[in-house]
Amino acid sequence: MKISFLGAAKEVTGSCYLVETEKTKFLVDCGIFQGGEVEDELNYQEFIFDVNDIDFVLLTHAHIDHSGRIPLLYKRGYRKRIYATKATVDLCRYMLPDSGHIQEMESEWKNRKRKRADKPLREPLYTADEAKDSLSIFYGIDYGEIIEPAQDVKVRFNDGGHMLGSSIIEVCVNEKGKETKIVFSGDLGNKKIPLLKEVTPIKSADYVLCESTYGNRLHEDIGDRAKKLMEIIIKTVKRGGNVIIPSFAVGRTQELLYELHKNRELYKDEIEFLNNVPVYVDSPLATSITDVFTKHPEYLDSEAQEYIKRGDLTLDFPNLYFTHSVEESKALNEIKTPVIIISASGMCEAGRIKHHLKHNLWRPECTVLFVGYQAKGTLGRKLLEGEKNVKIFGEDISVKAEIEYIESFSGHADQKGILDWLSQFTDKPRKIFIIHGEDEAQEELADKIENQLGIETLIPSRYDTYNFEEDKLFTAEAEDKVKLSVELTNKIEEMKLRSDKALNKLQELINSKDITKDLSPIVSELNNINESLMKLYRELLD
Repeated sequence: MKISFLGAAKEVTGSCYLVETEKTKFLVDCGIFQGGEVEDELNYQEFIFDVNDIDFVLLTHAHIDHSGRIPLLYKRGYRKRIYATKATVDLCRYMLPDSGHIQEMESEWKNRKRKRADKPLREPLYTADEAKDSLSIFYGIDYGEIIEPAQDVKVRFNDGGHMLGSSIIEVCVNEKGKETKIVFSGDLGNKKIPLLKEVTPIKSADYVLCESTYGNRLHEDIGDRAKKLMEIIIKTVKRGGNVIIPSFAVGRTQELLYELHKNRELYKDEIEFLNNVPVYVDSPLATSITDVFTKHPEYLDSEAQEYIKRGDLTLDFPNLYFTHSVEESKALNEIKTPVIIISASGMCEAGRIKHHLKHNLWRPECTVLFVGYQAKGTLGRKLLEGEKNVKIFGEDISVKAEIEYIESFSGHADQKGILDWLSQFTDKPRKIFIIHGEDEAQEELADKIENQLGIETLIPSRYDTYNFEEDKLFTAEAEDKVKLSVELTNKIEEMKLRSDKALNKLQELINSKDITKDLSPIVSELNNINESLMKLYRELLD
């Protein structure tokens, strides 16, 4: 048996792991890479496996960096099952078509730039309709339910406490009469996340793939976050500014509304003042998601279940509004009095949040408040790291707004949370693979695990493969091959464009019937182009 790390290895996005047994091949997650142009190129590359060889897919949760390339799998021919919790399936019914819509919009915008630069156009990674089609192969299961998706594989999903329906997945593989248990942590939840239950302890494993997003960080006391949230809002509004909160549409937005709803009473002296400040949730996706929360009360904590019984999980309060249309969204930037705007995407890479940042970042009276992790290369990360000038829709925007971050709103466990979860294994794992983190976080967490828990750790890179029988991590050359593949593909596109131009010119000359024109230079150019194309194709195949 072997496992290949195809994403979220020495990085935080693009989660995807290929497990190959003697009889079966399956994926755990198939997420989108997020960040900059390099990550975008990775999404467009061919999978390093044949999609028709994959027997099934296990999905830890609905976030796009874990689920976002499933429609691409489907587009490229995969038709077998995707297993996930029932809540994850329901969330994906909204999130994947929304991702497809974003892909279409981004592609349209980028193609306008490519056209002006005389570069070949590129179709979207997938469309909203293609994403909807992929939902037909999703199959929902319950926490604790044991399934056998293949003759030699048993699987159980457990509550990961990260978002609605998120899972820690236990996989038991039987080879040659011997059972090996691999635990995929997925994204481990932060402690005491509003609405959600705590992370499920797992008692035994031979191997663990453990996330490390905050492997070198300790969150602030979660009890202080509501106070800090309200204080940021009050000080910003009193100076006449807007509070812009980039937030993941699923989970984080609902938690924010829950905190705003629950803690208004703590500020009775300010309640009349607060009631005059409109709160806008500018994300059609976030508006739809609340219905999924009420549909699955069994996934929620006891306090949230009480809210549902009272019919109060809509988290309605004075001056809360949900926008739907593009026109409503644009109108928010015409409001002259202070407002609070919660909008997606959480890392500021797409969606309506970019418009709100464009209209508010340059205003010193405003505040941009981050409540979630910002991956390397994203606009959100650039703002957190203090960049004073950023590009949004090709326009230079001066950053004069106050930038705030409440880390304890994160849906990810911090270093202590991860170590606490790992320490609950009564049978120590043989190895822990540190995944889903940046270098510093992974290295510090690995050091803590080895010194405090006495468990060997490995930090795989993208495309590395671990062979269980040989007990060896093989560093693949595949990453270099992918980079070369990107370069060759770009060169081929350029050559095709040159070929099209030469053919058009040749056709024009033939149509003109001007016998004085010498066609040999164009014919010679076409021959050279064809030779170059053949050479590039051979390199690509090699």
